[in-house]
Amino acid sequence: MFKFKIYNLFALTVISALLLTACGESVDAEAVIQTSVAETVAAQTPIIITETSAPGSLIPTQTPFAQPTLLTPISLVSPTTAPVTGGKAECASASLQDETVVDGKIFKPGEQFTKTWYITNTSPCVWDTTYKIVFWSGDILGGGYVYQVPQVTGPGQTLPISLVLTTPTTPGTYRSEWKLQTPDNINFGVGVYQAAFYTEIEVANLTTTTAIAYDITSASLVITREPKTGCQPANMLYTANVTITTNGPLKVKYRIYQQDGNNGNSYKFELKEAGEYTNSTHVWKLGRAASQNSNRWMQLVITEPFYREYPQVPFDFYCP
Repeated sequence: MFKFKIYNLFALTVISALLLTACGESVDAEAVIQTSVAETVAAQTPIIITETSAPGSLIPTQTPFAQPTLLTPISLVSPTTAPVTGGKAECASASLQDETVVDGKIFKPGEQFTKTWYITNTSPCVWDTTYKIVFWSGDILGGGYVYQVPQVTGPGQTLPISLVLTTPTTPGTYRSEWKLQTPDNINFGVGVYQAAFYTEIEVANLTTTTAIAYDITSASLVITREPKTGCQPANMLYTANVTITTNGPLKVKYRIYQQDGNNGNSYKFELKEAGEYTNSTHVWKLGRAASQNSNRWMQLVITEPFYREYPQVPFDFYCP
């Protein structure tokens, strides 16, 4: 484009010089041409090539899901303001969805750990950062008395609450209870009964030979039926859903005993640290021709590292 403009201007200049010469003007045509060309080139806007970022840097990298924010206490002493009623009472509704650090987990004296509760806003309100997490009862476990809610949480959304706590130096069992608080000081917990959400830990001197042994802190067996009602398939399936929680690393063996004497296989698992194990592979099949009654049951029995029986769980079998 620039070359085309220069060529046109150069041509006009030459023609003008020839005309001047023809008219008898005492002008050096060649000098006129050179001067015009030089001025034309100088008048062009220069094209500047700048270094740009590499193509790959223009593509934004994917941001991983944010981890729960570790909260900093805004009050290290117990608040003295008395709770009031009214105001945002309709906003005081929540449910506990999940949590980390199983209850009964064993820690060393003075050990720091992070406890996270996942709490869902079941109210019609938006919880902003003027809402608070307040210590309710038990042992403060080295934390503060009041924390600010870390993020805005709308109705139906789940709020992660992560507190950095420290175990006491004296061995024993400790429980730390917490609640939420509205901006106008209405304290509320989770569930229908507004219960406090809590952590319960065991502190033991694990460096001595007399240290407390790791144990099963809870075990449950829940029976489900498929289909839930009726007798359409050839067999009705009754599944034993097992949940076992330990307070530390443990190898466990167990059996599911049945009322009909068919005790099935032995199951085993190992947890590397305190945690929860679930299994739903034990199934009792009952056909249409089986006797219909309510005296059947299944039972969870631990066989290793110790022997422990849990209550029988009865169920009905009726095939209308």
